[in-house]
Amino acid sequence: MRYVARRVGQAAIVLIAAFTATFFLLQSLPGDAILIKYENPELGLTADQIASIRIAYGADTPAWEQYLHTLGGYLTGDFGHSTQYGTPVLRLIGEALPETLALAGWGFLLAVTLAFGLAFLATLAPFAWLRSALHSLPALLVAVPVFWVGILLIQTFSFGLGWVPIIGANPMQALILPVITLAVPISAPLAQILLRSIDEVKLQPFVTVIRAKGANEAWVLTRSVLRNALLPTITIAGILFGELIGGAVVTETVFGRNGIGRLTEQAVANQDIPVLQGIVLLAATTFVIVNLIVDLVFPVLDPRLRTERGAKTTPAREEALV
Repeated sequence: MRYVARRVGQAAIVLIAAFTATFFLLQSLPGDAILIKYENPELGLTADQIASIRIAYGADTPAWEQYLHTLGGYLTGDFGHSTQYGTPVLRLIGEALPETLALAGWGFLLAVTLAFGLAFLATLAPFAWLRSALHSLPALLVAVPVFWVGILLIQTFSFGLGWVPIIGANPMQALILPVITLAVPISAPLAQILLRSIDEVKLQPFVTVIRAKGANEAWVLTRSVLRNALLPTITIAGILFGELIGGAVVTETVFGRNGIGRLTEQAVANQDIPVLQGIVLLAATTFVIVNLIVDLVFPVLDPRLRTERGAKTTPAREEALV
């Protein structure tokens, strides 16, 4: 319990730090979102009316007062209102989130499938040159930008081959290319860690004993090597899942999907600080919660990591984090 309380406390500190850094960075941006929206001559607002709107949003108070007010609101579930639409930030995020969750969920599932498929092929391929090429493939995919993958897929499978429509696609068709775009960069580091862990476990003495008993490579990999190589992979999977929101933002922007990505794009264009603050905190919360779950599950998966005083950070987790 002490370990759990310590990890939860650390997660809370990280979230507060993320909120603080985001708040002051966004406040330091040039321009004023309220003036950008309400000084439009077409609205016909007077200077006094604009000043009243600024007071209503708390924009005329010192930064430290705005910080405390905003932090108090977040702690009570009040994320404020969009300066562009006047709508509660939580409502905007809630309307956009399902599309992003569907994209992130399917993208992560495909990324895990690709990573494990590549690891199996790179380990069991019959030719040394093929195994070497497959081992090098994740390093290449890591360097590929998400937006470039999306543009390439659109040019090839939509405009070139005509297999997946961009305009008039049904909900399932509209997910195909964005999911692949999101999954490819995520699967690469996952495959890297998995391949390295498999190579290290294969050198252990117990694997030599199993081979000496006549087991083939496929049996050794699936029954003995893989389950001992999963711990570092689970760690990096947790980190990558936490980063899916950021990847989904880029992907949704490329494909014009109505999700958190589109909401972020509009908020940046309009300098909608409350919405941007809410989206950044959403991404930070997802990252922290997923990694907290991984930390708590680690000792359950490997009894060797348990101690009388509670589980501590393991070499495998440290290695994956590096």
